[in-house]
Amino acid sequence: MRIVLQRVAHASVTVDGHETGSIGKGFLLLLGVSDTDTEEIADKMVDKICRLRIFPDENGKTNLSLSQVEGEILVVSQFTLYADCRKGNRPSFAGAGSPQLANHLYEYAAARFGTFAKRVQTGSFGADMKVSLLNDGPFTLVLDSETICPATT
Repeated sequence: MRIVLQRVAHASVTVDGHETGSIGKGFLLLLGVSDTDTEEIADKMVDKICRLRIFPDENGKTNLSLSQVEGEILVVSQFTLYADCRKGNRPSFAGAGSPQLANHLYEYAAARFGTFAKRVQTGSFGADMKVSLLNDGPFTLVLDSETICPATT
């Protein structure tokens, strides 16, 4: 599982001109799934992300977690995080998980994020989405289950 996390002041996603999700302060998460991912991996990634202390405290130090700032989460499926650009000029997406597995783990992770976040919103799996955000910091992290939870991959 690969996740690009952006700490945002606000973010939204639209499909066909209709907003499917929007949040205030929190995390915009672009989430990609591979065929080797499991619910156990999703659990570990969700726990890691929600416990990250990357919001500023009263002294401006990154000491606060999502729950401590009553942050929100917007999760957007992103199979292109598994693009392989080593050969030629057209990326291969063979490393991305099957749509059935990816959708299941996407929905599973979104539900699990709800145990930590004040509010969780989502995009629309498999749709052509338009994402808008105001990156706060900017603060962007790339998390890969191969490095976050190697014992389970």
